[in-house]
Amino acid sequence: MKKQMATLISNVLNPFLVGLAIILLLSFASAANPADALKWALVAVGLSVFPVFVIVVYLLRTGRLDNLFANVREQRTKIYVVNSLCAVAGVIILAYLGAPATLVAVFATGLAATIIFMCINFWWKISLHTAFIAASAMVLVILYGWVGVPTITLIPLTAWARIELKSHSFAQAVAGALLAAVIVVAVFYPLV
Repeated sequence: MKKQMATLISNVLNPFLVGLAIILLLSFASAANPADALKWALVAVGLSVFPVFVIVVYLLRTGRLDNLFANVREQRTKIYVVNSLCAVAGVIILAYLGAPATLVAVFATGLAATIIFMCINFWWKISLHTAFIAASAMVLVILYGWVGVPTITLIPLTAWARIELKSHSFAQAVAGALLAAVIVVAVFYPLV
């Protein structure tokens, strides 16, 4: 039962879905009207979540990844490189098109986090699930104050799931969450 619950939590609170949710929230919170929000959400998803997901599925189907969430540390490098390229393109394109500052700031923060996590990945596997949840929670707390605080409860829940599934150690789960939160405070907060 615990393993099934951990699998459910891990699948629902995965980086792709969390990334999609934060893009939608930021787009609708920062755009002038719903039509603009939808436009920015589609552009942002098209520059980040969608291409990375497509490449991950391709790598999975061609046998270059063992799992949708790349549990083998050595297999993650390709994903980090793709994500870095998407983040660079995203920052440039969103800034050029005049996207809301929060979206540009999230892409810049994602780029910084990806580069840092990629460097760590050469030696150690850090939890991206906990990193995405912690980063998203910090963004919501920065933007919405006390209203965003309840999302912090998702961090230990996600960490537990990743540890229960033996995808990460306690240290990897905690390090992912803490490092992502620090990156958001250092990069995102000054930009918004």
